[in-house]
Amino acid sequence: MTLDLRSADPGRPLPHALPDPEIHGLPRDFVWGAATSAYQIEGAVDIDGRTPSIWDTFSHTPGAVENDDHGDVACDHYHRMPDDVRLLAGLGLDAYRFSLSWPRVQPGGRGPANAKGLDFYDRLVDELLAKDITPWATLYHWDLPQELEDVGGWPERDTAYRFADYAELVAGRLGDRVRHWITLNEPFCSAILGYQIGCHAPGRKDFGAAVRAVHHLHLGHGLAVQRIRSVVPAPVQAGITFNPSQVYAASDAPENIDAARRADGMGLRLYLDPVLRGQYPQDVLADLAQLGVDVPVEAGDLDVIAQPLDFLGINYYLSDVVAAGDEPGRTVRIPQPDRPVTAMGWEIHPQGLTDLLTRISRDYPALPIYLTENGAAFDDSAYDVSAEGRIEDVDRTAYLADHLAAAGRAREAGADVRGFFAWSLMDNFEWAYGYAKRFGIVHVDYATQRRTPKQSALWLRDAAQATRKR
Repeated sequence: MTLDLRSADPGRPLPHALPDPEIHGLPRDFVWGAATSAYQIEGAVDIDGRTPSIWDTFSHTPGAVENDDHGDVACDHYHRMPDDVRLLAGLGLDAYRFSLSWPRVQPGGRGPANAKGLDFYDRLVDELLAKDITPWATLYHWDLPQELEDVGGWPERDTAYRFADYAELVAGRLGDRVRHWITLNEPFCSAILGYQIGCHAPGRKDFGAAVRAVHHLHLGHGLAVQRIRSVVPAPVQAGITFNPSQVYAASDAPENIDAARRADGMGLRLYLDPVLRGQYPQDVLADLAQLGVDVPVEAGDLDVIAQPLDFLGINYYLSDVVAAGDEPGRTVRIPQPDRPVTAMGWEIHPQGLTDLLTRISRDYPALPIYLTENGAAFDDSAYDVSAEGRIEDVDRTAYLADHLAAAGRAREAGADVRGFFAWSLMDNFEWAYGYAKRFGIVHVDYATQRRTPKQSALWLRDAAQATRKR
């Protein structure tokens, strides 16, 4: 079947064959948005005073990234930003979640702000507000200045204080117009993928360093919240984004129940507990101690880390079924063959999102929750293309519809879910996968930088409209 998607005009209806844009359980004031990050889209890595980040170094390391891709140009958003904001406005979205490039704002990670770097984000915020799009600023989406990594990176306590200084510089410049602030995106990835597994920048493989990085990321978050509130006029909304998966035990066998406990501890509670409860979970600390690793907590740290927050950001992509491995303390993931998978090989399980959101709402202090990322990579070349060149990404459209419905069910079960940001606004540099994986609701032709809204973008537009009209 060929679908007619000739216009991104917000008034044009989509074909009836698409998922119903009416999502049950979502309120009229639900926030509809899309998200990106600086290194994945901006390009312009060596102009206007920007210095290298750990991702510049890592992506230029032979073999570190698929096809040896890098973000030197990416989507060239640095030069095309006004057009990208107009694209957002054409899709009728309420909010845009973007991140700032730390080495663009504060070259080297120390000292005064780089005026040209901050000017770019100043213009971005003004463009968004002129189109009635609410800016959501993420201070850190993994692009640590390389100079800070050279002196130890996140495993070193001083990096938390450098991050706080950077946060104050940004908030002091943009805080008169930006009211929504996310300190960190997915500290799990920064610490574990970057310092333990080594598949992300900076590419180190040291479990002890990774655990130290976890704590210093938390400390940096708390310090940054303090700095934001010290310079941004009230009302200000400050939060953090985590990426926990929903963990299920493969069976009721005690060893599998314990495996699920360990996986949940290292993937969720190690992050949410200190930030939202002011303490690390004792069972996780005991597990780490058995491995000879301690969390480097100093006096007063947990009070700083547990700053009162205004919202919690959750990025959701998958759930995990786990069992005990052959070695003591080892946990293994059990694939579920009945579940479809994305191009990343990630199992699609919307019910996991409902379960995760209701669990967090039950187990932690009541906070408004925003899905600050949700989306999927699929092989767009496998889809039908309309006569106008529009990509009919039926899998991605269905994925978004199913996960928004899952969020609606969580709301009906009592979770205070207030918004959804599609990952991502446009195809981009997908970290260690380079340009091989496409998550965008907007297609990017990397040779020409042409942007083309996909079916999923137009469906999201109509879903937002349907919700607002209730």
